[in-house]
Amino acid sequence: MKWLLTLMVVLVYILHQDLWFWHDRTLVGFVPIGLAYHAFYSILAAIMMAVLVRFAWPGHLEHVEPEESLRDVEREGAH
Repeated sequence: MKWLLTLMVVLVYILHQDLWFWHDRTLVGFVPIGLAYHAFYSILAAIMMAVLVRFAWPGHLEHVEPEESLRDVEREGAH
């Protein structure tokens, strides 16, 4: 799974380098193709981040010990 996620990140990184649309003046509707490509790329990047959070988020970050509240500290100091 780790290698698959790494491959996904590398592929999305490679897709970010859109050398193929730098000199293309084609319009997609009323938007230049380079701008349309980056709009779709942004959606792809958001999906990739959701997949990474779902499958690669370090679980130990979720187990946080509760801190003492300020009121508890003040009560202990008053005694």
